[in-house]
Amino acid sequence: MGKQLFGTDGIRGVAGEYPLDAKTVFAFGRALGEWAREHSPEPQVALGMDTRESGEQLSKWVMAGLKAAGVKPIHHGVVTTPCVAWTTKHGQFVAGVMISASHNPYQDNGLKVFAHTGYKLPDAEEKQLEAQIFALAGPEPEPTNWRWFGLRDRPYREYLDSIFPHSLAGRKIVVDCANGAAFSSAPLLLRECGAEVVVMSGEPDGRNINDGCGALHPEALQRAVVEHGAWCGVAFDGDADRAMFVSATGKLIDGDHVLFIAARDMHQRGHLPNAEVVATVMSNLGLEVALARHGISLLRTAVGDKYVLEEMVRRGTTLGGEQSGHVIFHEHATTGDGLLTLLLLLDVMLRTGADLDELSQEFVVFPQKLVNVRFGMKKSLEEQPAVQTAIANCHSEFGEQGRVVVRFSGTEPLARVMVEGPTQDRVEYHATEIAAEIAAALV
Repeated sequence: MGKQLFGTDGIRGVAGEYPLDAKTVFAFGRALGEWAREHSPEPQVALGMDTRESGEQLSKWVMAGLKAAGVKPIHHGVVTTPCVAWTTKHGQFVAGVMISASHNPYQDNGLKVFAHTGYKLPDAEEKQLEAQIFALAGPEPEPTNWRWFGLRDRPYREYLDSIFPHSLAGRKIVVDCANGAAFSSAPLLLRECGAEVVVMSGEPDGRNINDGCGALHPEALQRAVVEHGAWCGVAFDGDADRAMFVSATGKLIDGDHVLFIAARDMHQRGHLPNAEVVATVMSNLGLEVALARHGISLLRTAVGDKYVLEEMVRRGTTLGGEQSGHVIFHEHATTGDGLLTLLLLLDVMLRTGADLDELSQEFVVFPQKLVNVRFGMKKSLEEQPAVQTAIANCHSEFGEQGRVVVRFSGTEPLARVMVEGPTQDRVEYHATEIAAEIAAALV
């Protein structure tokens, strides 16, 4: 039997409703606390949260559960997910919890768990944690007035500073903070490096996180970079574990572009073991073609940065990521990190003297169409004849010049359809046909 609470990126749902209701979150804290006590005689657990209005209440429930298990929680306030991962690894913490639903709207929230290694828990341990949560579920936590320290990300920012040996004086950068966890740290980090920073969506109110802004909505950033005559722009998602970029001319530079730019640079400098990059089934076919020209292989995994990382560790590769902007530089981090990706991309630009347009021009994107289908009842798509026929028709027309990926989201009730091929009109036709059959099958 598969996992019931944990998806591709922790436990996620509507804040206050199962599985993010008081009883279940309290049980999560207790279960994690008992797990922590098995790994340390005097365990401490680091916590952080993004800017959602539900973050404080969820934090209290998690901390109450940890306390009930005899574990000391240390809350770091509003910080990014990669900050929690880094802090857990480099501090006196047996585990870390990030309270965030990443790119989802404010009504949602989630619980991401990191071991002391800085890695997210593997599926087997998540399943064991689930069993303990179900065993402990029952009473609601007692009301608490606990308070935590304010922003405590300076050691993490100092680490980022230490791997970026450049001055950004005279460089103007537009930053879209998504009204999320990076609203303070991203502008501060760049200004400490000397950059002139134009901030967008940097005034969170608890409900405006990811609302028409950030990595999922880069259109305003593209306009702003051109209007301000900026060197480049960056957009984070709600917890800043992913980032999308914009060139000086307004061109969108997504995770696939970043993987290409970084892979070519790392390969030339001897920092890409086995000349391999790990991505997911959603990465564009053009990335595979462009990397092959430089003798670099692209390995694909299921969607989810944790699966990318697991394959990277297994094969000993140092670079992997997703088209959506999660990029993992394993020499420096154990998770996708938007701020780290930004600095390392700027490093390539400064060392080569090339801008993002020049660095990405060799990567030609194949026409691609993504369609999300919201469903009422989840069913196996392999058992839906009309869906399989629509997919087969696409394969028959495109052959090796195209790809079809159909999958269920791990965080939302959506079936995702991705079609790539030689021409945009036929790609859109097949994506629409497949999506329509899925919608009819999953009513």
